[in-house]
Amino acid sequence: MAQPTRAWQRMLSGRRLDLLDPTPMDIEIEDIAHGLAFVARWNGQTRGDYAYSVAEHSLLVETLFTRLNPRAPAKWRLAALLHDAPEYVIGDMISPVKAAVGPGYGALDDRLTAAIHLRFGLPAQIPATVKKQIKKADKISAWMEATQIAGFSETESSKFFGTPDLNLISDLRIILRPPVETRNEFTARHNALLEHMT
Repeated sequence: MAQPTRAWQRMLSGRRLDLLDPTPMDIEIEDIAHGLAFVARWNGQTRGDYAYSVAEHSLLVETLFTRLNPRAPAKWRLAALLHDAPEYVIGDMISPVKAAVGPGYGALDDRLTAAIHLRFGLPAQIPATVKKQIKKADKISAWMEATQIAGFSETESSKFFGTPDLNLISDLRIILRPPVETRNEFTARHNALLEHMT
């Protein structure tokens, strides 16, 4: 008799996260921060001595979201920080690969996102208006990453990600640093935003 396929992953916290049926009680911010700090964006095809991690990207997206929406409450800034959180267990795929994988990837991402949101006091699905603003910040981040560390020209980046308001980002530079530093900053930022929600 065939053994059932294992659908869970053991986390460093000791939690077992069922990828097909995730529950909020099996999610810990330390696991998310650790995983994201070691997942490379752009499939690792970036300049520098360290990979540009999803955790670093998430910190930048939250910064950009806050600049775009300075009056946004802490809960939506937290949603921006956690916008790619499922990638701590499913990894980061560039858009062409996601398209090739098909709708199954999106469904898995949605289930994990809902459980993560509930774990940290957010609604399972955030409002479409907030999601749109997070996506806008995400595209600005992608433009910055493409031009600063991934070898794209500004013209090429604008073709794929749109042209950002350069005044919004003139003082921001992509940071490449050891994963432990990014992990610690991600965790600290999460905790600070959570405190402002209570």
